[in-house]
Amino acid sequence: MSTGVEHALITLQQAEHIINGALAEGSRLGLGPLTVAVLDVGGHLIALKRSDGSEYLRPPIAIGKAWGSLGMGHAGRVLAERAAKMPVFFGALSDMSGGRMVPLPGGVLVRDAGGAIVGAVGVSGDTGDNDEVAAVAGITGAGFQPDYGQVPEWRRP
Repeated sequence: MSTGVEHALITLQQAEHIINGALAEGSRLGLGPLTVAVLDVGGHLIALKRSDGSEYLRPPIAIGKAWGSLGMGHAGRVLAERAAKMPVFFGALSDMSGGRMVPLPGGVLVRDAGGAIVGAVGVSGDTGDNDEVAAVAGITGAGFQPDYGQVPEWRRP
């Protein structure tokens, strides 16, 4: 089955593939009930699913992880590290975004085969590290490149 990664946009079908892959990875690893959100490159929600038992605040947290990553152009892991070093700046970002930005691991940028950002995934429900593992599995399984703070291959000298 072709995932259509050659297109510059994430389709609903691709978003569902990402979400189902992330939820399957969470289940496989025995993680807590996850909520997974996929946003397009403009920060608009394409799809969201909650595992049975996922708490009611998980959807806005998952969306906020993805939204913050898109808005700043960096994965949640990178934003969390920067927020620890620059709390005043990130407090201002939170104010400017109306509190929508959640700078934590579990927000992962989605890149196409050429390295262009085409969206972001946010996962909430377990530790940030485990949320990130689930997001990466979903993105990779759908044929995209996850950017979760490592140096991407296309940026290496």
